[in-house]
Amino acid sequence: MRIGDLDVAVPVVQGGMGVGVSLSGLAGAVAACGGIGVISTAQIGFRDADFGRHPIECNLKAVGEEIKKAKEISNGGIIGANIMVVTRRYEDYVKAAVKAGVDIIISGAGLPMELPAYTKDSSTKLAPIVSSKRAINVIMRYWQKRHGRKPDMVVIEGPSAGGHLGFNRDELDRLTPEAYDEEIKAILDVTANADIPTVVAGGIYTREDMEHYLSMGASGVQMATRFVTTYECDAHMNYKQAYIDSSKEDIVIVSSPVGMPGRAIHNKFLERVAAGERFMNGCRQCITTCDPKTSPYCITEALINAVEGRCDEGLLFCGSNAYRAKRLEHVSDIMEEFRL
Repeated sequence: MRIGDLDVAVPVVQGGMGVGVSLSGLAGAVAACGGIGVISTAQIGFRDADFGRHPIECNLKAVGEEIKKAKEISNGGIIGANIMVVTRRYEDYVKAAVKAGVDIIISGAGLPMELPAYTKDSSTKLAPIVSSKRAINVIMRYWQKRHGRKPDMVVIEGPSAGGHLGFNRDELDRLTPEAYDEEIKAILDVTANADIPTVVAGGIYTREDMEHYLSMGASGVQMATRFVTTYECDAHMNYKQAYIDSSKEDIVIVSSPVGMPGRAIHNKFLERVAAGERFMNGCRQCITTCDPKTSPYCITEALINAVEGRCDEGLLFCGSNAYRAKRLEHVSDIMEEFRL
């Protein structure tokens, strides 16, 4: 897969996973094996002692630190940053990633309409995440008219993905992977006509999954859940074990405090939320769509608890195939499976 002047030896983009699931350790390992390793900037500075008082400042500092470490681990590999459009001070996160020398910014959870303006005069590649033909058409028309450019890569994220999802609850109940293939084909027609490399995300777990989308015309795939249960993943072992121990029935759709549906592993925390308990202890300035006055819990706190191993007190985001994990793997073995 070629993205501008970037040659991707293995057509796999490791999906960004926050909070703290995909940092420099995982991203660097994937990039070292020929894929695109992606750091999630979502509350990336959570380990800083000053995070409670100055979360955004800690995050912006950590963006640079994690990209630098990932570059060192990758030994010249391709490092990306996943930055959500709904992030408070989105522009500052983008500029921090560019300053740190990130190779590509992948951006969804909203349409990244002004992303080219924030990366002007840099060599950083830009990849919007879309879930519909309408979304990619809107972005391409706007970028061409306002910024005089097109995306360097496009990520199509389907309803089988993990974490926050770009679909409403009715769509998630109705859309099967087979039905969504028709939308993927429609988006691929648009990007192929514009000569934009395009990867498909959501539900990819094996090489067979990748070959299915390559046969449809995709340039590669984005995969996240498969990488959680690797030795190199930045999450606590308890987090990884929760994936390994999960069954298909444990994977559920939840209503996130930020106003979007999400996919997660059912646990005691979700049971307590469903029972009406409220876990809102201050605001960590993460997502613009969250209202701390009405939210049942702080999603930042819930995700930090999970990634640090306090899984019964946290939110375990996952993709639809998390239950397929049976053991820990090395990133290098997964990447070899996907090498063409």
